[in-house]
Amino acid sequence: MRDRQLEVYALFDRRARERTLALVTEDVIAEHGANPAGPHSDPLQRVLRYMRRAPVPGKYVIVAVRPWREYRLAVLTGVHGEAPEVLDDGPFATEDEAMHAVFLRRVADLRAAAEGAA
Repeated sequence: MRDRQLEVYALFDRRARERTLALVTEDVIAEHGANPAGPHSDPLQRVLRYMRRAPVPGKYVIVAVRPWREYRLAVLTGVHGEAPEVLDDGPFATEDEAMHAVFLRRVADLRAAAEGAA
């Protein structure tokens, strides 16, 4: 039996990913690098809105190892109550540096997903 709802969601997600990827330019990446916390232009806001969807397995997050001094990246496992898997990236001295590192990883994943779908 087919789950039509899953098929529709997959189509919606693919189209949203394509629209988002079209907005990811070197200027948008540079804008985020200059000011990860904002304010942001409309294209960057749209990219971030797509990337900030509900927690999903494999989503990158920031872990404050030592608040205000050391940050690392982690990835959500998708298992409720299970701690995120801390990655080797970093450490980052500021939250802004860590936020931009997460952004760059998400952009790379977005591009990889588009290549895999092609």
